[in-house]
Amino acid sequence: MKPWSIKYQPNNSSEIQGQNKAVEQLLGFVNNFKKGQAALIYGPPGCGKTSAVHAIAKEMELEIIEVNASDARNADSIKAKIGPAISQMSLFSKGKLILVDELDGVSGNSDRGGLSELSKLIDKTNFPMVMTANDPWDKKFSTLRKKSEMIEFRTLAYPSVLAIMKNIAAKEEIEFDEDALTSLARRAGGDLRGAINDLQTLAGIDKKLTREDVDELSGRRQKDTMINALMRIFKTTNPDVARPALQDVDEEVDDVFLWIDENLPKEYKKAEDLAKAYDNMSKADVFRGRIRRWQHWRYLVYIYDLLTAGIALSKKEKYPGFNKYTRTTRILKIWQYNQKNAKKKAIAEKIAEKTHTSRKNVINDTLPFVKLMFKNNKSEAEKLAEYFDLDKAEVNYLSG
Repeated sequence: MKPWSIKYQPNNSSEIQGQNKAVEQLLGFVNNFKKGQAALIYGPPGCGKTSAVHAIAKEMELEIIEVNASDARNADSIKAKIGPAISQMSLFSKGKLILVDELDGVSGNSDRGGLSELSKLIDKTNFPMVMTANDPWDKKFSTLRKKSEMIEFRTLAYPSVLAIMKNIAAKEEIEFDEDALTSLARRAGGDLRGAINDLQTLAGIDKKLTREDVDELSGRRQKDTMINALMRIFKTTNPDVARPALQDVDEEVDDVFLWIDENLPKEYKKAEDLAKAYDNMSKADVFRGRIRRWQHWRYLVYIYDLLTAGIALSKKEKYPGFNKYTRTTRILKIWQYNQKNAKKKAIAEKIAEKTHTSRKNVINDTLPFVKLMFKNNKSEAEKLAEYFDLDKAEVNYLSG
């Protein structure tokens, strides 16, 4: 069975939903192509980047030469697959549109030469070259960005996703519950391809979609990544897009707080927006405290509403561009501090036992002088190490 996400790809620019500005930019780039410049279209997974390129090529009767950058990763493979296409006319005397899809799949280190070769081909190509990426702001793409017109595809609002799904349901003669289809569109969080795949999975055989089918899907959906969830929260002002962002993420609520706390200042640049977002986080933390204190788990829904829709609505408008979201380093720093502190306490215990005093007194009074001796008097340090029965790691700590 042919995937519906391919079967129902748009055939022209007018059929592309929810990306009017981006489509207009892309059409302008192709129509006014200048040698030495490419287009780099970017946005979250499933928002229609690749489909839009195919639709425009079909509309303009251009032969499309498609290369998946995840497959052609190094200089030789990229040159072999794209090199011949950038100068030779089509067999059918058509123009060409060269698509380099999934640019994120090329590594800056292990696939050495791939990105630099692509940069050279941009200078040589006689035909428009379009590249796609989820996150184009990685430093490894800096050279490509300088040579590219940046075209942003936004996260699709759920009404756009719903409209497309209704159209597909009608063509496939699917009997559907309105609430079920709406719920399926909302759950997608702007990922149109994922929503269409879900619809085909649930209704492709018996041609029927019920609320029970959608509820069952939530128990067996593939887990999403925290980075995609953050993108859906930070890159929208629509609560219907933000609220489902965390429902398929395999992260404890405490870790979600840390992820948001780490990346929020990277995204929200205005002090007012940042203050409102942290205010919503603090309210969510109040409910977290109530759960810990009273075990009232019904408050969990308020935590997730505040961390998703609350933070999404804290800004007046979406910030342009993409940021590289990362896991918090706070846990590692706390662990490193605890490890270091545990070593200090272990040394203090040994000294306290030999000097018949408390560990607290050793830490406050004795340990600073012992450390000074270990740094300045090696022979005495060796005697003390033997007397206090210190191991090599403890000696290194005192000497450092």
